[in-house]
Amino acid sequence: MPTQDFTADVRRAEYAARFNRVVDYIQGHLAKAMDLETLAGVACFSPYHFHRLFHGWMGETLHDFIFRLRVERAAAQLAYSPGKSITEVALDCGFSSPSTFARAFRAFHGISASDWRRQRRFPDPAGAGRPPGAVGGGAFPMALKVEVRRLEPMHVAYLRHLGPFQENSALFERLLGRIRAWAGARGLLLPTARLLSISHDAPEITDARKLRLDAAITVPEGTRTDGEIGRQRLDGGTYAVARVRIRANQFVETWDTLMGGWLPGSGYQPDDRPRFELYLNDPAADPEGMIEVEVCLAVKPL
Repeated sequence: MPTQDFTADVRRAEYAARFNRVVDYIQGHLAKAMDLETLAGVACFSPYHFHRLFHGWMGETLHDFIFRLRVERAAAQLAYSPGKSITEVALDCGFSSPSTFARAFRAFHGISASDWRRQRRFPDPAGAGRPPGAVGGGAFPMALKVEVRRLEPMHVAYLRHLGPFQENSALFERLLGRIRAWAGARGLLLPTARLLSISHDAPEITDARKLRLDAAITVPEGTRTDGEIGRQRLDGGTYAVARVRIRANQFVETWDTLMGGWLPGSGYQPDDRPRFELYLNDPAADPEGMIEVEVCLAVKPL
């Protein structure tokens, strides 16, 4: 019986790896047309069976998944990129025309794109007179010092979680512990290795049951991964980085302050690259149990 259970776990891990690859591919190509044969090839499944396999694993059809990611990306761009026209948002998110986008957006969100933009745009509570990059006071009492800088690309091995994760410190500890153990067993806990978590969806937009979170560790380019551990490249570029020392229950407040307090008055807008957190210490070894972390938001000029 233990042998059978182990075999089943290995097979399930292989399925996880294949579907993680195709989900990553879809996310990276949302602005383009994607055909069934290409996606099935990425997952190494027969096109004939791929639709049913995808639905069984992800809990939604391939079409619905791609559609959801597109309208969710559009919702984020409408909220955080005020200089971008609705037509530009539609085309950038893979819709063939503004009219197609308008129907799709209303069908999914129950509101027009223009009304969504008007209702969801964050105010700038930061006020005048603060040092450049400083955020605090008003609706966002946390004080942040934000630096815009260029980050180099990173190659990471990751373990993916699907579902709610915000303010769940036990989940983060478990996921990061597993990816750290995987790296340690392969001699990859190098002095330069960094632990991080990568968020692929906006928690304020995506249904919590469908959120994707990767617990990851930086690895040398070309590192081989196996089973449920995948590999991806995080593109470098311009990021807004806030280095903070916080408790486990303050991550949402930190991100809310960065997105709603600093961003509107910064002259930047979010880019579509995933946002992530780089962990700089071991909270268990900290005298106060605090977490030192850099929260990193991909940005581009307005």
